[in-house]
Amino acid sequence: MSATANTSGNQDDAGLPTTMDFDPAKMTELCATGFDGAIGLEYTEVSADRVRAKWEVTPNLHQPAGIMHGGVLCAVVESLASIGATVWLGDRGHIVGVNNNTDFLRATRHGTLHAEARPVHRGRTQQIWQVDITNEAGKHVAQGKVRLANIVDTGILGQ
Repeated sequence: MSATANTSGNQDDAGLPTTMDFDPAKMTELCATGFDGAIGLEYTEVSADRVRAKWEVTPNLHQPAGIMHGGVLCAVVESLASIGATVWLGDRGHIVGVNNNTDFLRATRHGTLHAEARPVHRGRTQQIWQVDITNEAGKHVAQGKVRLANIVDTGILGQ
């Protein structure tokens, strides 16, 4: 199913897109009120098999040495993996990240970065997604893997 499979705006009780709503612009809008919005993350493709996004590195994302803070990269890895895993699991439950391992490969001061998430493993109880982040020249900036738990009994969340 493509990222533009259904743009009907179907939402669940929490306002999250249902599995039939993968419009990247709607995902960007939905996530804009949270941390993704603070980073300036723009989703360009959303499906159960791949999630892509981009953002501009600006001074408000820098750490004191004038390069982008590594936490931004970790957050992007977590966001893309979680969205892809959620789309794949659909209405069977919710996704909870349980491990994020992100390697920083190249410092960035400015420019547009691109991230792409793909599943490594999708099982009954967990998923693993890999996220590659590149700069405008196509050079790797970071790579991360996220392990996510598939929670089918959502009543236990927050207990």
